[in-house]
Amino acid sequence: MEKEMKIKGLVVDPISKMPIVVLEDPQSDEILPIWIGVFEANAIALTIENIPTPRPMTHDLLKNFLDKLDIAIEKIVVNDVRNNTFYALIHCRHNNQPIVIDSRPSDAIAIALRMSSPIYVEDEVVRKAHGMKFDENLDSSERLRKWLESLSPDDFGKYKM
Repeated sequence: MEKEMKIKGLVVDPISKMPIVVLEDPQSDEILPIWIGVFEANAIALTIENIPTPRPMTHDLLKNFLDKLDIAIEKIVVNDVRNNTFYALIHCRHNNQPIVIDSRPSDAIAIALRMSSPIYVEDEVVRKAHGMKFDENLDSSERLRKWLESLSPDDFGKYKM
């Protein structure tokens, strides 16, 4: 089953120094952290902050193609996690025909934000992610999990939603 989630914000992992997009289920306050690349974090942050760019960035270019070809993004779904890697699907519609496209979650989220499309996560992904070890050192994993769970809106800095 899928649950709709919202972007709670972007933070930097204090251990790996990598960006994390934090999704939250507004109904339960359950969170799902997804480690992403710097460029994808930038693409997400630009949209969150409504910062225009002088020329279209990659996800903006893709949005322009989708708009011109009259392809709607109905939703994106983070549908799996395997070996600490998350997977997503972009659910599109063109000429009343459904199209499903494999994607990295970071790209799917960046596109969903630009297209004002909802973000869903499979329940099983949330369950698996809560059992994931973020680091080989259990102590570090537990500290990171506790840190993520204790984040307040002020901790998200300028990227809070």
